[in-house]
Amino acid sequence: MDGQSVQESLAELLTWRQALEKPAETITRKRRSTLSSAKGSSFQPLSDSHAAASPRTSLGDPNPEDESRDRREGNKPKGDKWRPKNDISARLSCHKTQQSLLSSSSGYSNYRGVLNWCVVMLVLSNARLFLENLLKYGVLVDPVQVVSLFLKDPYSWPAACLFFFVSFSMQGSFSERVGFLVHFVNLAVMLTFPPAVVLVLPSVTPVGGAFALGIYTILFLKLYSYKDVNLWCRELSTVKARKLVRSVSCPTPHHFHRGEHKVCYPGNLTIRDMYYFVFAPTLCYELNFPRSPEIRMSFLLRRLFEMFFFIQVLVGLTQQWMIPIIQSSMKPLEDMDLSRMTERLLRLAVPNHLLWLMFFYWFFHSSMNFTAELLRFGDRQFYKDWWNSESVTYFWQNWNIPVHKWCLRHFYKPLLRKGFSKIASQSAVFFLSAFFHEYLVSVPLRMFRLWAFTGMMAQLPLAWFVGRFLRGNYGNAAVWISIIIGQPFAVLMYVHDYYVMHHKQEDV
Repeated sequence: MDGQSVQESLAELLTWRQALEKPAETITRKRRSTLSSAKGSSFQPLSDSHAAASPRTSLGDPNPEDESRDRREGNKPKGDKWRPKNDISARLSCHKTQQSLLSSSSGYSNYRGVLNWCVVMLVLSNARLFLENLLKYGVLVDPVQVVSLFLKDPYSWPAACLFFFVSFSMQGSFSERVGFLVHFVNLAVMLTFPPAVVLVLPSVTPVGGAFALGIYTILFLKLYSYKDVNLWCRELSTVKARKLVRSVSCPTPHHFHRGEHKVCYPGNLTIRDMYYFVFAPTLCYELNFPRSPEIRMSFLLRRLFEMFFFIQVLVGLTQQWMIPIIQSSMKPLEDMDLSRMTERLLRLAVPNHLLWLMFFYWFFHSSMNFTAELLRFGDRQFYKDWWNSESVTYFWQNWNIPVHKWCLRHFYKPLLRKGFSKIASQSAVFFLSAFFHEYLVSVPLRMFRLWAFTGMMAQLPLAWFVGRFLRGNYGNAAVWISIIIGQPFAVLMYVHDYYVMHHKQEDV
């Protein structure tokens, strides 16, 4: 082989070598360009048309073409909401893990339809009883008879002495000891003189006597609070305290605070201030009551209409429904068996409870709001959600807020400050309430059987039992049962004793 042939062979080998190395360089160059373009595409699209056609161009978003390819190949993407269209079980599925609505674990609480159903059933059942009553007794509503229940002889009406005690408590200035003695005598006479008049005068009817004693009881509680608050102010002013409650510590008896006229002790000791407190819908005295800015005539007229409407309904239902049941129950209980007595108790429970609810709305909402609006009295919380009571104690603390505030402020807390325990103080509050319940019932009926007193004191063990063993809806049901059954039972006992005292001898 000569030199020329060797050179040609080397040139051919070099050509083949270059041909083999060129594709590798091209692939390497393509990989580098792909990586550089991928880095740039994470921040901006390659072109406007590409961005419009594929909005998800970032590295974190899946490619639609890849998703379609995965579906064709049977691979499931990582998205949680993806369901394959060709999955027959997924397309035909109609069940999922969930609880029944009436289960407590479901979290469902919208039972408005059930409440409406209960109201409809209550109306229909009472409508049947009302129609039965009309067919059996006829129309018994008589407005003239209502007036005669309050008074027979107008000159013997005992409420004329009311303002005598109010004005008497304001006369003169005394020393500390003499003033305490005068207040004590005044309050004692207010609790003893009206019952004596009711018991002595035969012309005073039970309804009129209960009405008069109710007014005197309210006035007694108001004057007691008036005496206590002024005593506290006098003691605080004596020791020259700087921080007093309800703007008592001020240099002058009258001043203006933020544009409002404020009264300080002893500037509050006026006839006008005291009579405002007497007519205000509260039992707790303050030197400066919260006041509403103006009298709303629309609100006032609505409450006035409710007062007249509900008092007529109360009187009508009492005459048409309550009195016939009571008259049919005027028979000694010893002549009846247990089933017969239970039947009469249940017959009396429904109308008695309905009248009690209507009286609550008439007195605590319509009447007290009317008085508060007329006097621009700002505190309108006369009751709370007692219907949601899960304990007996909660019910008695929230159904009558004025009485609860008085007991808490002037009776319960002073007992605690004197060293009594909470249980003893609560028992004393129930004892005081039981006394006034019996006072307002037995004196007008002119018989003392202690049924109201016993029923009120029975609330103590009932409150312990419900608070210890019942919770939630069970406790609320126990409170409702005590309200619906307890009151008619006491009424039935008084009816029985009244019949034995006044009508048993006539039947013999």
